[in-house]
Amino acid sequence: MKILYWISTGITAAFLFWSAYTYLFSKNTIAGIKALGFPDFFRVELAVLKLLAAGILLIPLASPQVKEWAYAGVGLFLLTAFIAHLNHKDSIFILVFLLILIGILIVSNLLMNQIMK
Repeated sequence: MKILYWISTGITAAFLFWSAYTYLFSKNTIAGIKALGFPDFFRVELAVLKLLAAGILLIPLASPQVKEWAYAGVGLFLLTAFIAHLNHKDSIFILVFLLILIGILIVSNLLMNQIMK
């Protein structure tokens, strides 16, 4: 059970770190976020929040309440990203990828709740 928790949490954190990096340094990602209609300050804000969430999820001693806020924030981000990409009529690959990430996030959260009991 713990191995599945750490695998799902590791995948989630790796995605968040990679995504934050691209939000800050990838010209294609920066242009893509602008094309979705989001302001530039929001891109930087999301990158910082993703880094914080990834760190919180990976710290074993972080309180369950703080981790729940991180899960909620990441879930909200993924849901918002799904809706934005759907509205923008982006590739089905992006939408499926986001649904898979949402599923992995849910697995990580459910396993965390089982482990913490």
